[in-house]
Amino acid sequence: MAPPGLTPSGQAVPGLAAAMLEIAADLVERVRCETPFVAATVTSVAGSAPRQPGSTLVVNADGTVLGNVSGGCVDAAVHDACREMLAGDHQPRALRFGYSDADALDVGLTCGGTIELLLRHHDPTTEPWLEPALADAASGRAVAVATIVRGPRTHLGRTIAVRPGRPVAGTLGDELLDQVAEAQTTGALHAGRTGTLELGVADSYCREPMTLLVETRSPPPRMLVFGAIDHAAALARLGSFLGYRVTVCDARATFATPERFPDAEVVVEWPHRYLGSQAEAGLLDQRTVVCVLTHDPKFDLPLLTAALRMPVAYVGAMGSRRTHEERLTRLREAGLTGHELDRLRSPIGLDLGARTPQETALSIAAEIVAHRHGGTGAALRTGVPIHRPGVPLAGAVPSSQESG
Repeated sequence: MAPPGLTPSGQAVPGLAAAMLEIAADLVERVRCETPFVAATVTSVAGSAPRQPGSTLVVNADGTVLGNVSGGCVDAAVHDACREMLAGDHQPRALRFGYSDADALDVGLTCGGTIELLLRHHDPTTEPWLEPALADAASGRAVAVATIVRGPRTHLGRTIAVRPGRPVAGTLGDELLDQVAEAQTTGALHAGRTGTLELGVADSYCREPMTLLVETRSPPPRMLVFGAIDHAAALARLGSFLGYRVTVCDARATFATPERFPDAEVVVEWPHRYLGSQAEAGLLDQRTVVCVLTHDPKFDLPLLTAALRMPVAYVGAMGSRRTHEERLTRLREAGLTGHELDRLRSPIGLDLGARTPQETALSIAAEIVAHRHGGTGAALRTGVPIHRPGVPLAGAVPSSQESG
């Protein structure tokens, strides 16, 4: 059997899903006060569903609610189930909600999809891993939690917490299983992914098949914008709104000033040198997006030569189609392969008919979001899926249509 792999189900970005680690700042004080709570976490989705695995609704003993799991469709029913668990049996239990063909007014997802959830009772007095994991998440430090959401009843709900540079907290009930889960969870944390992980029996990881839900919380993904132009200011604003840590870099100190880019950190340096320094320092990952707006060969060519060889999520470059063809010729002469050049999104952005810097920034941000989640950029009325699972955030997913 092949080693277990992560099934990506969405990139954790602040505001997009109410995962437990994302509401850690609200939970950590309750945990410190030893207040029990129940967390209802989405473990799988099918069809058109508004939330992805990892989305969580938390209920305190007094009925206070944090987060959501459906955008409103079934949250009230989940809240009631959490209250019942707080008042009675604390054993983990699964819930399933789907659209009811018999009675559309029944509790279900009006969007037509299906979600499965796991309810877990958390008692801070018996879960020493809980406070440090939530405290790290609330402070912006990297942390991941892996929980058995399907499998033997004796293991259901067991959890480990992984924090870089520190011993793993908790156990899944078996030393080998803990080791396998730690390795896979660490990989998910590095990539900033939340998703499910299937463990089989062939390699003696476990006696029965199990599914782990791996929830991650990492520092914000990075958006590196090269070229201190008006389009960069608009893109920095959008990138910050989308949850990126935005950096604007340009070698021209006259243009690269904090006053022009209040939504980003500003660096005065040759672009390729700055990118190289960030890679050497380990500050780039599979979530990083690189937007080259300099439109100047002396900056673009060394920068793109380096960027297209790095395992970042997205590399886009501004310019006309003629500029793009000339740029490709020079990049081939610099030794880049066809596979590396296929990663380049140029002309950058989706076809929105953009004219102003703000509209152009929107077209670039739209392409980044589409690339991130496997979207097509087509109008939803054409019949493309409204909700879909995420795609791996490696940088080598080819474009299915020309952008510009």
